[in-house]
Amino acid sequence: MNEKLVLIGAGSVSFTRGLVVDVINHGWAGELGLVDPDPDALRVAEGLVRKYLDAAGSKIKLSASVERKDVLPGATVVITTIGVGSRRAWEQDVFIPRKYGIYQPVGDTVMPGGTSRALRMIPPMVDIARDVLDLCPDALFFNYANPMSPVCRGVRKATGANVVGLCHGVPHVVNMLSWYLGIEASRFNYTAVGINHLTWFTDILVDGEDIMPQLRAVARAKLGRAVSRDDLPPVPVGANLDPDGDTFTWELVDLFGAFPAVMDRHVTEFFGHMFGGEGAYFGQTLGSEENFSFEGTIAAGDECFAWMKEFAFSPEPMTKDDFGKIGGEQEQAIEMIEAIRNDAQRVYSANLPNIGQVPNLPRDAVIECPCYFDTHGVSPVFTDPMPAALAGTLASRFQWVETTVESAMEGSRDKFVQALLLDGACKSITQAAQLADELLEAQADHLPNFA
Repeated sequence: MNEKLVLIGAGSVSFTRGLVVDVINHGWAGELGLVDPDPDALRVAEGLVRKYLDAAGSKIKLSASVERKDVLPGATVVITTIGVGSRRAWEQDVFIPRKYGIYQPVGDTVMPGGTSRALRMIPPMVDIARDVLDLCPDALFFNYANPMSPVCRGVRKATGANVVGLCHGVPHVVNMLSWYLGIEASRFNYTAVGINHLTWFTDILVDGEDIMPQLRAVARAKLGRAVSRDDLPPVPVGANLDPDGDTFTWELVDLFGAFPAVMDRHVTEFFGHMFGGEGAYFGQTLGSEENFSFEGTIAAGDECFAWMKEFAFSPEPMTKDDFGKIGGEQEQAIEMIEAIRNDAQRVYSANLPNIGQVPNLPRDAVIECPCYFDTHGVSPVFTDPMPAALAGTLASRFQWVETTVESAMEGSRDKFVQALLLDGACKSITQAAQLADELLEAQADHLPNFA
């Protein structure tokens, strides 16, 4: 294929490497433009990418700039992976709430950390969208930056740009379910709808047979419960019953008869009123060394970037081993673009406004849902209403999104406090107000709307 693909946020620790390897392995030609406002991160990305292209003998034309307007003209695909403030700002999103007794395993989607991150992310993403509309209005526009729903909603509300949110969470869970049940993932047919990082698999079929009862049987076995309730079938032969990890996810499967993506590390954050306290996660503290270590995540990111920087400027050549599949968020991006260009009419999970594809979720809310990828672009697959109890887990979440978007665009401290209360992790208005003020002060360099 011949495209001009522009990657904004090219200094991403792993995304850029994975995407470039996928482009090379698919035999693409054309151009690749790298954009990052951090000159150091951009030089690292450019050095690595040039090594990959040279080792592969690729004829892809490479350009790089700290100014996106230098690169966007003529783009046919734009992908954003930005992280305003990078890991140093992300740390404050998690560390400051800890002072108030609020613990987060990730802090990039919901809870105070996700809300704070959204304030930094939405205005720059709106500015990027305006440049895309001005300089390459016909380009496919994909976003991987978190928090997904607020970012995409903010962009669409402010600019009308047709941004599509992508995340590898749903296919990642399909592969996990394949492992749990000992069934090839290619045999799965499913419906997964919700909000990014709390997306409910409401139907899962294998060769036309509903396997949700089998998953509930696995859940009860993993939780050490009898598997006789509601005449559940026997646990499938070959099922993985290792009881360690993701206890809350399996409790939800047993209770609701649906599977939440993307497992406890993300899902628990949507229930911050239950798990946000010290020792609240089955006797452990989320985000600590006990479980889903946040410090470990940050350290791994710093170490990976340090390696990338060293390798980008070293004389050490790429090897054939470096061109194997690199897992990560980018996993299906190239397949999706090819499905659109070739009118393949394939279905993938994506984040789009609700135009009625899930009838009992709010209109215009950015939801994660199955989508067609074909010559018309990306369009939602219409599904049945969600069961009331599952819709209830999302009932106030989209209003949190709307309030957060308004706070980010208006520079409204009061709406930030409102969003923290809607999120549910804060225990009082006073706590939410104090936390909001401390986060705003810590992130002031990245929040010009609040100046």
